[in-house]
Amino acid sequence: MKQWAQFWALALIWGSSFLLIKIAVDEVGAFPLVSVRLGVAAIIFMAYMIVTGRKFPSERKDQLALLFVGIFNTAVPFFLISWGETEIDSGLATVLNSTVPLSTLIIAHFALADEKLNRAKVTGLVVGFLGVFVLASRSIGESSGSLLGQGAVLLGSASYAVAVNVLRLRLRHMDQYAVAGWSVVIGAVAIIAATLLTVHPLPNPAEIDTVAILAMLTLGVVNTVLAYFLFYKLIKEWGVRASLVTYAMPPIGVTLGFLLLDEKIDWRLIVGATLILFGIVVAKAQKPMTLLIPVRTRLAGLLGVGR
Repeated sequence: MKQWAQFWALALIWGSSFLLIKIAVDEVGAFPLVSVRLGVAAIIFMAYMIVTGRKFPSERKDQLALLFVGIFNTAVPFFLISWGETEIDSGLATVLNSTVPLSTLIIAHFALADEKLNRAKVTGLVVGFLGVFVLASRSIGESSGSLLGQGAVLLGSASYAVAVNVLRLRLRHMDQYAVAGWSVVIGAVAIIAATLLTVHPLPNPAEIDTVAILAMLTLGVVNTVLAYFLFYKLIKEWGVRASLVTYAMPPIGVTLGFLLLDEKIDWRLIVGATLILFGIVVAKAQKPMTLLIPVRTRLAGLLGVGR
C-alpha cells in the first residue's frame, strides 16, 4: 500500500508538470521559467551533494558525459517543452512527451549493440507515431504555431531519448543521485547563461502573478527535486515496476488541463494518446525490463518531467 501511494504521488507530480509549465510560461516566457525551475533545483541538489559527499567526477570522460547529459536531459528538453507550451495545450504536451520511450528505441538501435529493432519494436513504433500524426491532425486549419509547438515538444522528448542512451553507455557506473544532481546543476548554469544572453529585459519579479511564481517554485522543488528522490526510492523498493508511471502521466496531465485550464478534449487527443501508449506496450512486450533503458537512468525525463 505504501509503494502504491508513492507511485500515484509521483504520477500526480510528474503529470502536473505540464499544467504548471503552462501557467508559468504564459506569464514569464520559456527561458526565465526554466532558469528559475533549474536554479532552485540546483541549489537544493548542491546542498544535498555537499552534505552527502557526492563530488563531481574526476575522470575526464565522466565529466564530458555528465556535461552532455546536463544539457540534453535537462536544459534543452525543459526549454523546448516549455516553449512548445506557449503554442499548445498542456494536455497535448503531456501526451507528446510520452513518446520518449519510442524515440529511445530508435536511437538505441544505432547506439547500442544489444538494443536492435525487431518486429515487435517496429510495430510499436509504427503504432505510436501513428498516434503522433493523429494528434498533429488536430492543427489542420489552425495557425502554424500549433505545429511548431508540437514539434518543439517532440524534439524535447527526442533530446531526453538521446540522453538516456548516453547515460547507459557512459554513466551507468556512477551513483544515480550524483548523476541527477550534477546534471541539474550543469543544466541550470547553461540555461541561466542563455537567458541572460537572450532575454532583455528580464521579467520584473514585482510584476509577475503570484500563481505563476508559485508554479515555478513548485516545478523546481516538487516536480524536479522531490520527484527525483521519490522515483529512485520507488525503484529501490519496486524495481522495474516503477516504470509503469509512464502510463499514468498522460491521463493525469490531460485531465488536469481539462479541469483547471478548460482545455479541449476531442477524439483525436484520446485516439492519439491511446495509440502512443499502446505502441509503447507493443514495442516493449518482449523485453519489459528495458522500458526506460535502464529505468534508473531515465532521471526526470519521463515525462519530463519537463516534468
